[in-house]
Amino acid sequence: MTNLKKLAGGALLLAVTLPLISGCEQVGAVLHKAGDMLGAKSGGAPAGAPGGGMPAGMQMPTPEVGFIVIHPTSVPIVEDVAGRTAASAIAEIRPQVGGIIEKRVFEEGSRVNAGDVLYRIDARSYQATLDAAKADLERYEASVPSAQAKFDRYQELANVNGVSKQDIDEARSALLQAKAAAASAASAVRTAEINLGYTQVKAPISGLIGRSSVTEGALVTAGQATALATIRQIDPIYIDLSASSTSMNRMRRAIEQDGVNAGKEGPKVTIRLDDGSTYGEAGRIISTEANVDETTDTVTIRSSFANPKMQLLPGMYVRAAVEVGTEDNVFLLPQRAVSRSVTGQATALFLTPDNKVEARVLNANRGYGFSWVVEKDVADGDRLIVEGVQKVRPGMEVKFAEVELGANGLVKPKAAAAAPAKTTP
Repeated sequence: MTNLKKLAGGALLLAVTLPLISGCEQVGAVLHKAGDMLGAKSGGAPAGAPGGGMPAGMQMPTPEVGFIVIHPTSVPIVEDVAGRTAASAIAEIRPQVGGIIEKRVFEEGSRVNAGDVLYRIDARSYQATLDAAKADLERYEASVPSAQAKFDRYQELANVNGVSKQDIDEARSALLQAKAAAASAASAVRTAEINLGYTQVKAPISGLIGRSSVTEGALVTAGQATALATIRQIDPIYIDLSASSTSMNRMRRAIEQDGVNAGKEGPKVTIRLDDGSTYGEAGRIISTEANVDETTDTVTIRSSFANPKMQLLPGMYVRAAVEVGTEDNVFLLPQRAVSRSVTGQATALFLTPDNKVEARVLNANRGYGFSWVVEKDVADGDRLIVEGVQKVRPGMEVKFAEVELGANGLVKPKAAAAAPAKTTP
């Protein structure tokens, strides 16, 4: 009986132990597999796999990159400065004679041409003055022939001692006074005509006219302090650029530097408006201040722009790019392919002839569009990596494909060259 109990107990223990042993073996297998995976990621050798790394038959894929072939080119040398528009001519309209405004002829805010009538002043009194001056002129002119005839007769009588010398002198004096009176009357006529003409207030220059400060029926006086209206000539329009003295020196050095070809008509200027758009007309620099502002350390450069559509108005803020010349035999490296260290040092990755990655330190201090301008450390035909830069390191062997960069700086596959057309014999 006792032996039967021992036998039954042993069987029960064996039944409980066998599942536990089986479960431990499964757990051990799972842990062993996880250890192999961790060893592969860390570079160590998993259990049972000599040498470590990937299991037999598995390798890391070769990274793929996109490159462009760079060539030397000519690049404009551009200095970015701020500016503000200003009218090329300003005329404040003031009356030159007094009177009542009969009519305002122009439309406020419209374009007027030089010589256009802007206001009409009551001209009746000035017309009367002119008529009186003309009458006086006729009267004085009529006295001249009589005085001339008397003087001629006295001269004939003097030959035969018929008159005294004093009589001849008095006749000469009367003639000269008559001529002087006639000349004075003629001058009075011209003055009256001018004043009558001033009753029509005309535009001295062409441009945009602002609002009127007077209405019809208002009394105005000659030379009054308040202008009737203001005309601003904005075609052409001036843009006053504020360049730092450092920028001014850089522009001068660029023009004088060897390898830089300045334009014959002077630096070219293009502007960007406050909404980010580029103005369609290019301008030119016409003058530069001869002194530096002590408070802002800036120099004022005046440029002139055509403004036929009146798109630019005085007082607008703009950003201007002054193209002082061109620099030859330089390379444009896309900004996306150039990285900078914490110290600001520029580097880029290239493909070597044996298709490995090479890092180069560059002198890239000037930008142009979406690119950096590089003068050295690169050569014609170098293959610059522009896509997949983050996946590679110097010395790695990579797969590669030539790509293109769009106008917006985005990468796209390089278009295949068109096959030459077949000719029929």
